[in-house]
Amino acid sequence: MSALHTVLRPATGPAQGLVVLMHGVGSNERSLLPLAHGLDPRLHVVLPRGPLAFGPDAFGWFTVQFGAQGPVIDPAQAEASRLLLLDFVRAQQTALGLAARQTLVAGFSQGGIMSASVALTAPQVAARFAVLSGRILPEIAPQVPADIAQRDVQGLILHGHHDSKLPFALATAASARLQALGVAHQLQGYAVDHALTAPMQADFHAWAAAHLLPAH
Repeated sequence: MSALHTVLRPATGPAQGLVVLMHGVGSNERSLLPLAHGLDPRLHVVLPRGPLAFGPDAFGWFTVQFGAQGPVIDPAQAEASRLLLLDFVRAQQTALGLAARQTLVAGFSQGGIMSASVALTAPQVAARFAVLSGRILPEIAPQVPADIAQRDVQGLILHGHHDSKLPFALATAASARLQALGVAHQLQGYAVDHALTAPMQADFHAWAAAHLLPAH
């Protein structure tokens, strides 16, 4: 298994889907446990800790600075975390006997950024992703498969209209990027700042169940 530290919310019975939830920068693997506990009990949920330590109980996936031109990242760190997460997801799938279409990578803020990076560059590993108050890194463009429109990738973007960290324009840009790639997705905005509110969580839970679990 991967060296990433994790907490789990195991499925009740044999797992019918895998959800990997990634926290934002300066947070930790326990921060999204409330979101995990609201997911369908047939889904196995794993919450990894980012590999970079930024302070006591504060971790992340890459360094970011917010300047006048918007966020500036350390691309080498982002790439290292992407590769680490790919290995991590593969190990989880092997242990559970689940495939890419049964796998959802999702996260808040920087965690959502990583989820898009994983799914869009390796749809054969994770074909479902959710970006919760995040964005899509332009740096991943060369690694997106040319035939991604034929890979049955499904995405979800939830974002606050009043986000002061990552403006809503980044969500609309992400949606436009996915549309250009031919990737099916939904975009939903909320009258909030950089947050993950109860209505956003409920919408995420419903989307995850609809896109991972077999129809009744």
